[in-house]
Amino acid sequence: MKKQPLIFDAHLDLSMNAMEWNRDLRCTVEEIRESEKGLTDKPDRGNGTVSFPAMRKGNIGICVATQIARYVKRSSNLPGWNSPEQAYAQTQAQLAWYKAMEEDGHMLQIKDWEGLERHLKNWENSPEDTPIGYILSLEGADSIVTLDHLERAYEQGLRAIGPAHYGPGTYAFGTESSGGLGEKGRALLKEVERLGIILDATHLCDESFWEAMDHYSGPVWASHNNCRSLVPHHRQFDDRQLKELISRGAVIGAVLDAWMMVPDWVRGESSPAAREVSLETMADHIDHICQLAGNAEHAAIGSDLDGGFGTEQGPMDLDTIADLQTLPGILSSRGYSETDIQNILSQNWIRFLKKTWS
Repeated sequence: MKKQPLIFDAHLDLSMNAMEWNRDLRCTVEEIRESEKGLTDKPDRGNGTVSFPAMRKGNIGICVATQIARYVKRSSNLPGWNSPEQAYAQTQAQLAWYKAMEEDGHMLQIKDWEGLERHLKNWENSPEDTPIGYILSLEGADSIVTLDHLERAYEQGLRAIGPAHYGPGTYAFGTESSGGLGEKGRALLKEVERLGIILDATHLCDESFWEAMDHYSGPVWASHNNCRSLVPHHRQFDDRQLKELISRGAVIGAVLDAWMMVPDWVRGESSPAAREVSLETMADHIDHICQLAGNAEHAAIGSDLDGGFGTEQGPMDLDTIADLQTLPGILSSRGYSETDIQNILSQNWIRFLKKTWS
């Protein structure tokens, strides 16, 4: 039996699911779904797709795992915390969960190239005995109370950061908002660059994106971002933005939230089957990035699975994250070479980190 290729997923909200959805990711997906029967507090209850056993089944041996806690003003309709200090405390709870999973032997934090290289060798030689590797990322910087907190986060292992999430943030404007970085955002980027943290351009609105490109020259990627030419919404990047990222050596991870995969998705009404949303659709976005780049060295996976949605708003042919292993066959049928496929599944992220961390 042919060995499954390694998959590197660059965006999983694991700690959010553990701490806010109360999911024990050491259980199987089926066990988590069973435990959520009858619950209605979240729209994706009973529809989750991610667990450690499912990741292992799909040979997803390494991921970028997030901390996320939005600060929102009391007048905002967005969910979040009412002070940056509360948001910061939530990220620390999430960090404590990651550390608990490390102590229990399920996860391993990776902070540098030596650690990543060692993990990849261990996973290749003995995956059943090797913890799932994770690189810590902060989705939305509102929990960075002061710039001193950013250096503290770096010391805790933070290696990537997205300045904004949804709405207007402290340091940038994100999805469903509009505006530039301003003085605080520019100061954050300066410190991000000094520390060698990767800038995650995902979620930046157009104005904040271009201002960030003007004021930042360090490593940048887009962990989970699709193509506006296929889904005309500002959450996706247009071709000019994608070309800018490609010119900087960035990698862009294709995301599996259906409303970012096909146009005119209506939350709570549209269904994956009715809209024919599948992993083929994911491949459409990957292919578009490859066509823009002229090669397969900038497209990858940043699934965002269980990022506030489940099977009700994901590809119809994906039951758990393990089904990402269907993607190699899809790409092969489109004429992608074995090297191209390995690049998209894992090597593009790995090569980016080698360059950044070396």
